[in-house]
Amino acid sequence: QVQLVVPMAVVFSPGSVPGDLPRPLPFRDVQEMEISVNLRSSVTSRYEMRYRSTTAQEEAALAAATAREADAALYPLQDTTLGSLTTYVVPETSSLLPQGINVYVGKHRSALVRAGGSLAALQARLREVTQVMSFTASSIAAALSDRVPDGQLSPDARRNLKSSLGYEITFSLLNPDPKSHTVDWDIEGAVNRFVKPVLDKLSLVANFSVDSQILYYAVLGVTPRYDKESSSFLLSAHSLPHVINPVEARLGSSAASLYPVLNFLLYVPERSHSPLYIQDKDGAPVSTNAFHSPRWGGIMVYNVEAPASPQASLPLHVDVDMARVMEVFLAQLRLLFGLSWEEVPPEFLLESPGNEGLADWELDHLLWAHTVENIATVSTTLTSLAQLLDKIGNIVIKDDVASEVYRAVASVQSAVTELSLGHLLAAFQASKEAVTSSERAFFDPSLLHLLYFPDDQKFAIYIPLFLPMAVPILLSLAKIVRETRLHKKEPTKMD
Repeated sequence: QVQLVVPMAVVFSPGSVPGDLPRPLPFRDVQEMEISVNLRSSVTSRYEMRYRSTTAQEEAALAAATAREADAALYPLQDTTLGSLTTYVVPETSSLLPQGINVYVGKHRSALVRAGGSLAALQARLREVTQVMSFTASSIAAALSDRVPDGQLSPDARRNLKSSLGYEITFSLLNPDPKSHTVDWDIEGAVNRFVKPVLDKLSLVANFSVDSQILYYAVLGVTPRYDKESSSFLLSAHSLPHVINPVEARLGSSAASLYPVLNFLLYVPERSHSPLYIQDKDGAPVSTNAFHSPRWGGIMVYNVEAPASPQASLPLHVDVDMARVMEVFLAQLRLLFGLSWEEVPPEFLLESPGNEGLADWELDHLLWAHTVENIATVSTTLTSLAQLLDKIGNIVIKDDVASEVYRAVASVQSAVTELSLGHLLAAFQASKEAVTSSERAFFDPSLLHLLYFPDDQKFAIYIPLFLPMAVPILLSLAKIVRETRLHKKEPTKMD
């Protein structure tokens, strides 16, 4: 049983305090919600809310012209602990929030909320804020997808990457027709400019390595359909799954990798199949001309403009617009990590995280999900190890294996305790240590060889060795027994 505790400050600006508060400010309140996973396990979310009034500095920051400026001015004044939230309640008539927008979510760990008139209306908005900025029932279910019954999972729940200590990102340029196209892409500059800030932010979650490659004569493996009306070639949605396997056979990056590999492919169509466009399920062209595969990566088709004159010399030189390409790949990277804005209510305004690629609260969102998933993984691994040891009676547990098991149990208990105290970072780090120790214990070489040496194999090996020796011994024993019996039957002579 895991309890997720979110420390949350609700700060009232002048003119925003509801008239039906239960007691005068400041005061504390606790809200709990149970997220059911399956019949045996559940996750409890506990929001420890601290209601107070603004300070003079916070009032000055809230007097800014725009919500973005107010968010930047409030950032140095708020609690920046991982997993914590700060919501500033502004009057209903405040001009900080645009018309029709009730909640502004900044790129740090704070939000501006329009007062709802009553405490019940305000609490309903605060509940929506916590669902967006911390975790939802669906994000916890996605993290525990192995334990959730299939019927209760949303179709996108299995799209997110599984928690891992590291990830390898491979950018591949596929040029199937090098005789017609000489493609030049500044992948190193693009990674430093667009990808590195995102990975620096994600370095708290896992280790990342990035590499790139250019593959020539690598085709998609699916023949596109020619459309006369648009004089172009089309790839339909139902044919996209058949693209992955032929391409993956050429990549060769995941064979020697210890960690999950994320593949981002830029495909320049051959001249005979240009231009090439991707269609969605409804037959409409996809605006990005790209698609992604859950837990694998994404592919973007980059069309080359046909030369003005048919007598143009080949190969054509192509300079790839890396800003446009990286915008698509980073969006796919966010999808793979489960950082989509699809579930945000319409009255919410989310600030763009800018070059960093993800906001501070989105990083917390990842840490919540990965911590819960790590705890579940350790539980499953240790349970499997215990069942294995029960089945193999003569297995020998070395001291180092036993110490890894003890360390894993202690770390996972520490992670659960830190979660119940609201210490997200300490809980995540403890869960990572627990995963490392449990995996070391489960895959220790001293245990592995006994899995492939059961008792029936021992009989098969030793019987041919001992049977030739046993035959004369058994015959001799039989002879001795027979002679002993005959000796007993002979009558003893009496003088």
